[in-house]
Amino acid sequence: MTTASPGQAAPSFSAPATSGKTITLSDYRGKYLVLYFYPKDNTPGCTQEGQDFRDLYADFQNLNAEILGISRDSVKSHEGFKCKYEFPFELISDEDETICKLYDVIKMKNMYGKQVLGIERSTFLIDPAGTIAAEWRKVRVDGHAQEVLGKIRELAAQ
Repeated sequence: MTTASPGQAAPSFSAPATSGKTITLSDYRGKYLVLYFYPKDNTPGCTQEGQDFRDLYADFQNLNAEILGISRDSVKSHEGFKCKYEFPFELISDEDETICKLYDVIKMKNMYGKQVLGIERSTFLIDPAGTIAAEWRKVRVDGHAQEVLGKIRELAAQ
């Protein structure tokens, strides 16, 4: 299995999401797409990351970019999370880890002294042609949404 990395075509997927949608990667052809993978709804880091993307959403939209959050939480959990924090973008449910595996974000992590498999906070920027333009792995939340926005500005100016 190939892993998603810059310069390659973004692995295609179709999955259930908030707002009763089924989201397919090809729906976003012609736009920049920020795919951010996060560990869990309603946890401090994941909430902050979503809020940061929310607060910059208009700037992303002005650059012809859409944002999608992905975790292993259910659509029902996502709906509550999205509503509580007024996220203007959709959240994809990847309960069986299909998309997580395509983008190689399931990693061994230490949780309370135990080794567990979980989502490593990662973001992929897909360009309008469907190619991965940039990736961020082991993301630190502080300043991350601004960094992604800056990368899109840089690419859009070329």
